[in-house]
Amino acid sequence: MNRMELETLLREFQQGNRELAEVMARLEGWPAQDLGVARVDHARAARQGFPEVIFGASKTTGQIITIARALLERSPNLLITRTSAEVYAELSALVPEAVYHEAARAITVRRDATEQGKGVIVTVCAGTSDIPVSEEAALTCEVMGNRVERLTDVGVAGLHRLLAARSVLQQARVIICVAGMEGALPSVVGGLVGVPVIAVPTSVGYGAAFGGLAALLGMLNSCSSNVSVVNIDNGFGAGYVASLINRL
Repeated sequence: MNRMELETLLREFQQGNRELAEVMARLEGWPAQDLGVARVDHARAARQGFPEVIFGASKTTGQIITIARALLERSPNLLITRTSAEVYAELSALVPEAVYHEAARAITVRRDATEQGKGVIVTVCAGTSDIPVSEEAALTCEVMGNRVERLTDVGVAGLHRLLAARSVLQQARVIICVAGMEGALPSVVGGLVGVPVIAVPTSVGYGAAFGGLAALLGMLNSCSSNVSVVNIDNGFGAGYVASLINRL
């Protein structure tokens, strides 16, 4: 449960509208529940505004299903990143609302679509090869209750493509900029707008790109003062931070 739901539960108990046994049942396993394979942080929504997210890579299907079921018992929404269609096939049999997003390699359950953000988050993707990371960022923003606009394949090799979309950039409250190769795009975007730009380097590129390290270093050295940087291929991290900014 999030902070508002927790406060409501405790206030209703204080006013005599909830029995102690009911409150204790809701708080069982809170703040953390030991599942054997994981210790699920049920208090995260109250602390940070969104439930714990499952990082699917290197986890077995059984582990992911166990954690997902525990989270969904107490939270309406769920995000699983870096996962597969095989995991989705098993989860959807138990949770019909689950949706698999192939481009983002993610699964979502969204039972509460309440809008949390104050404005629009725009994701800017340099090239088609960067789409998986860009979609992970966009999807994270959406499941956290934000409106998202997507700009795809607007890298610096054809700068006119980006400039033609300036009206979209100018409506953004936060921008997520995803690029590989030399990672120049966030500096250009940052110079065009007056809002936070979260740069995401991707591992797209030839040998001298060093698996995204060249893009990462280029973004860290950006001369646009409104640009900050997350780790290589970390679309989720960018989406999460953008969502928090958009709530302020």
